[in-house]
Amino acid sequence: MPPIYDESFEMIVENAEEKPQEKEYHPVKLITSRGSIHCRYYLVESAKKAVILVGGVGGDWDSPARALYPLLGEVLQKDGIASLRIQYRNPTDLVESTLDVLAGLTYLQDKGVEEFALIGHSFGGAVVIQAAAQSPDVRTVVTIATQSYGTDPASTLATRCSLLLLHGISDPVLPVSCSQYVYQLASEPKRLIVYPDAGHDLNEVADEVYLVVRNWIVQQLNRAAASSY
Repeated sequence: MPPIYDESFEMIVENAEEKPQEKEYHPVKLITSRGSIHCRYYLVESAKKAVILVGGVGGDWDSPARALYPLLGEVLQKDGIASLRIQYRNPTDLVESTLDVLAGLTYLQDKGVEEFALIGHSFGGAVVIQAAAQSPDVRTVVTIATQSYGTDPASTLATRCSLLLLHGISDPVLPVSCSQYVYQLASEPKRLIVYPDAGHDLNEVADEVYLVVRNWIVQQLNRAAASSY
C-alpha cells in the first residue's frame, strides 16, 4: 500500500515567524498555503541533525511517558541535535498531519539540517511513518503505542531508515498487536520493545523509555552522519 499522502495535497511553507526564546524553546509559527502550524523549536546553532516530535489525536502539546518530548528537546541539544515539536492543525486527519510534519522538515532543511529522526505517539506513529516514506532525509523513526492504520509504508523504509517501536502490553487504547503488525511489515534495521505493565502513555516506564529513545536517536543519527563521509 502506498503512502496515504497524495501529490495532489500540496503544502507550501510561505514564511516562518520565530519569537524570542521561552523557557528552553523558541515558539515558531509556520505560515503555509494550508494554514498556520505552531511549533516549539529547541535550537542548536548550525545543527545538521534534528528530531521532529508529534503526539496523538488529542493535539495540543501532548507528550507520552511523563513529558518525554520536552525532556528530549532539552537533552538532545547537548548532543548537537535540534528538536521541533509540532502542534497539528487538524489532529484527527492523517494526510493533513503528515503535511504538518513535512512542513517542519522543510523549515529545518532551510536552516541547514540534513539528517532527521521522527517520533510519534499513538496516531502520531502513523503520521511519522507516512512522513518518513515521503522524505529520503529521514534516518530513523520511533513510534510509541502506534496505531496500525496508515502504517503500511513502514515496509518501504529499509534500508535507509531504521525503526524503533515501543508499546505497553496493558494499553487499553491500542493493543500491542498494532506495533507487532508494523514490526512484521518493516525490514531491518528494526526493533520492537514491549512493556508488560505499561499503558497507552507508557508513564509507568517513563524513565526507561527516555533512556531507550534518547540513546536510539543519538546512535542512529550519528551512524547516519558517519556513513555520509
